[in-house]
Amino acid sequence: MYRLLIEDSFAAAHQLRGYMGKCERLHGHNWKVQAEVKANELNDIGLAIDFKDLKTCLKSLLDQVEHHFLNEIPPFDKVNPSSENMAKWLYYQMGNKINSDRVKVSRIVVWESDTAAAVYSED
Repeated sequence: MYRLLIEDSFAAAHQLRGYMGKCERLHGHNWKVQAEVKANELNDIGLAIDFKDLKTCLKSLLDQVEHHFLNEIPPFDKVNPSSENMAKWLYYQMGNKINSDRVKVSRIVVWESDTAAAVYSED
């Protein structure tokens, strides 16, 4: 099994609905996102998938939330924009774009600070 890992970041604000504490108030993070894909085999030139394609895919998703108030962007206008829900959203959005018979998103890690991250996978 081959596993490839890429990383990118974005800045955005959010507030957690129903949370009793400081995170209920509007605040922001410099989020870091790690995306991991897995492949059982390589293509004819020895790649699972081109890193450039992975980075482009993740960047296009992060551009949708970059410098926005997450609570106003679907699905976070209805679902709390927690790190956990962000990781799940990115997992499915990225999977819709790159999953194939050979390559599949295996996990997404969303860091909201240097010491706190949420991971979503189905493995």
